[in-house]
Amino acid sequence: MSDSHYLNWPFFEPRHGDLARRLDAWAAEHINQTHGDDVDAECKALVRSLGQAGWLQHAIGGTAYGGAGDSIDTRAICLIRETLARHNGLADFAFAMQGLGSGAISLAGTDAQKQHYLPRVARGEAIAAFALSEPDAGSDVGALQCRAEVEGDEVVLNGSKTWISNGGIADFYVVFARTGEAPGPRGISAFIVDADTPGFEVTERIQVIAPHPLATLQFTNCRIPLAQRVGAPAEGFKIAMRTLDVFRTSVAAASLGFARRALDEALHRATTRKMFNQTLADFQLTQAKLAQMATTVDSTALLTYRAAWQRDQGRNVTREAAMAKMSATEGAQQVIDAAVQIWGGLGVVSGQTVERLYREIRSLRIYEGATEVQQLIIARELLRDFPATQAS
Repeated sequence: MSDSHYLNWPFFEPRHGDLARRLDAWAAEHINQTHGDDVDAECKALVRSLGQAGWLQHAIGGTAYGGAGDSIDTRAICLIRETLARHNGLADFAFAMQGLGSGAISLAGTDAQKQHYLPRVARGEAIAAFALSEPDAGSDVGALQCRAEVEGDEVVLNGSKTWISNGGIADFYVVFARTGEAPGPRGISAFIVDADTPGFEVTERIQVIAPHPLATLQFTNCRIPLAQRVGAPAEGFKIAMRTLDVFRTSVAAASLGFARRALDEALHRATTRKMFNQTLADFQLTQAKLAQMATTVDSTALLTYRAAWQRDQGRNVTREAAMAKMSATEGAQQVIDAAVQIWGGLGVVSGQTVERLYREIRSLRIYEGATEVQQLIIARELLRDFPATQAS
């Protein structure tokens, strides 16, 4: 590992350091730093490889269902995402989506649902997807329009979803749909839809600057058994938020992995690039930039692993996870941009590591709650906790 001193921080137990070091060695041997043109095939192969090596056990909860523990260890998934992101952004994506896509089942599924889906997710034999966003409902989840109507022992789904990661390659989707018990977020339920269900269709594959499987989904009189509902009726919004609470901090960790790799690349370039009879690193302007990059990396790491540790203690992390996600994604963008600048013209050449990182970091500032949403969450939590007597 490039810099593992942080594994000695008090947030971690010895097993966490061992996990990170073992994964780093495995990734160095088994994961290429770049991927080919067939992103779908590569993503499927990465899921299989991660499952066969046992890493996906950490993405689900419940040892009875193939998980590494009775519940998801937030620090473990953060260390895994950080490590994978340093090696290959698509590998991080493959791991993260297995966890996010099946997270609702880990948290609120029935025993039958867990037995049927989670072991296959852990082995890398079934690819999961989290289907929440819609064309007119992204950050405002309460505005979603996809409907689910109960007819006897069946549910009929109609509507669309978009920006769905693993769309087109997933074997099943956890879909959040309006069941109408109440307006806004209180009238939403969650359902598992297998990819081969009649009435389900992938209508568009979405191409983005950092390629990964992404799609728009359509449900047209799509019938599923009522037994495929996850949790109680009208509990879908709460389940979605609980799922995102688990994995939002891990988005910060992935950003941290990208930033660490960018800092390594910048250090390599600065110490080897000859300029005016010295190296680029000999210039004070370069040193100042490197110092700021390193400080940003460590400060975001502290926020990230504070949130992960706090959640593993069973404490609420709404504010802390939002701080970590906002700080890490925005900070990583700055660090990577600085690395591109240090690499100069080569930094914008397609295929260079820093160029790839520049594309990969951008979406993390948007998905699972854009930076602006995190700011609203942080401010809301601050204002709620501020004593009214002080406010007056």
